[in-house]
Amino acid sequence: METAARADQQLAGRRILVTGGTRGIGRGIALAAARAGAHVVTCYRTPGDAVATLEHELAQTPGKHHVLRADVADESDVELLATACDTSLGGLDAVINNAGAFQPKPYQELDSAEWAATLQGNLTASHLVTRRTLPLLGSGASIVNIGSTVAFIGMDGGVHYTAVKSALVGMTRSLARELGPRGIRVNTLSPGRIATEALDELPQEVAERQRGIFSSFTALGRLGSVDEIAQVVLFLTSDHAAYITGQNIHVDGCV
Repeated sequence: METAARADQQLAGRRILVTGGTRGIGRGIALAAARAGAHVVTCYRTPGDAVATLEHELAQTPGKHHVLRADVADESDVELLATACDTSLGGLDAVINNAGAFQPKPYQELDSAEWAATLQGNLTASHLVTRRTLPLLGSGASIVNIGSTVAFIGMDGGVHYTAVKSALVGMTRSLARELGPRGIRVNTLSPGRIATEALDELPQEVAERQRGIFSSFTALGRLGSVDEIAQVVLFLTSDHAAYITGQNIHVDGCV
């Protein structure tokens, strides 16, 4: 019982920034980190019910938690976000670069604006957040970039997304080498198909068809859960992963 209690608080007192934390994987990470004892700052781009419900859940969880509006693809917003982390928490022990999005589009229909937006919203956003928060990180800190298994298996209609997620892996590897002497670890976590609320929001027939198709691609015969991704992130930011850096960890049920 005592061991379980200690495990539940594996991030006690840690200060963590999770970008894009109001929905999906980001929300799961923010809540899991708070429940593991961390102080959590997270951000969102679009107001809505998800923001209010996250604020409510975090308010019920011990710790200093802040939900801020910020577009991490915008350098001025990133500056405000990092300043808030410094002011409210006095620094950071982990940065989780989760925010990102794209619209599927056949390659021949992909115009320059869509390519640039995908690059800015995924890869450049992670760069902006990482660079600005580095002064807030000390020895023992951890950076986790959320990638995607599609970077290694490909995706019809996702050339732009696949390209930026592949680039994120290279960025992670080089940052790990550069920041290693400072005691800062950098890893990528690449999820496979995860059951989030986005799937639940589809018409039931469509959602069930997608669940069946994507489940059949995995060795485990099912979709992953948000909490299964969050628990690996918690591990990577904890002392249990003190000798893990520069890695790309697939959490995909073996696709």
